[in-house]
Amino acid sequence: MTSKAFVAALALCGLSVAACGGAVNGTTADPARHGEPASPAASPVASPAASQATRVAATATPAPSAGRSVPAGPLRGKVVVIDPGHNGLNYRYPSKINKLVDVLTQRKACDTTGTATDSGYSEAAFTWDVSQRLAKILKARGATVKLTRTDNSGVGPCITQRAAIGNKAKADAAISIHADGAPAAGHGFHVIMPKKIGGPVDPVVGQSRELGIDVRNSVRSVAGLPYSTYIGNKALDFRDDLGGLNLSTVPKVFIESGNMRNPGDAAKFRSPAFRQKLALGIADGMQTYLK
Repeated sequence: MTSKAFVAALALCGLSVAACGGAVNGTTADPARHGEPASPAASPVASPAASQATRVAATATPAPSAGRSVPAGPLRGKVVVIDPGHNGLNYRYPSKINKLVDVLTQRKACDTTGTATDSGYSEAAFTWDVSQRLAKILKARGATVKLTRTDNSGVGPCITQRAAIGNKAKADAAISIHADGAPAAGHGFHVIMPKKIGGPVDPVVGQSRELGIDVRNSVRSVAGLPYSTYIGNKALDFRDDLGGLNLSTVPKVFIESGNMRNPGDAAKFRSPAFRQKLALGIADGMQTYLK
């Protein structure tokens, strides 16, 4: 779908790009850019050699910092839940995704459409692709992996359900994959971690912070991404308004992989080689935490 068609589709369903997670005319995007809506009140990476692609898919993958191989099955017995943000047909069903749900600190819409690059590459498609790559790497390392959605041609699930899937699985770690929709001048990635809210997430806030730091460090070193220039402190951000975090009883973080509205970040997102390196960086960070 072209960028013009994508925006037109959103207009038909009563949603703007900004309302679904992006920014319009350079204005600052609201919290929807981080994978959930606001309160109702309110340079391309060179392709790796074929041998590297084979290494990524194999069980013997490099350690995050030293580049040494690790034993096959280092994550055996670990359960990881991956949450690919949004869904490919969310924009067609505004009545479903706009249904309000309780995230403890406020009531928010069930889900959003997410944002897109200027060329029309949707956040939902990007997060699905990266999540599939990440799942393959983690499974090859021995982990049991569960995803919150099974394809990119459906609707939802709601943010409350996404958290519940991780809780039911008793995940050792969970991560929600996103890409931002901020003003075009901003670039780089950041990781979002939960705050204490007097709710179910409180006991795992400390563990989630450790997970977030490990993922941040690995994505920076493996994928070569810069820290966000427009939000967070050294690519770390803490929030108490995201249902996917507030309702989680397992260690969980969000990663905003970059800014889809920034030309440089958008070019990287369109590269399969970059998406593979990003998935590897996330996997190595999660492995560091889980070990």
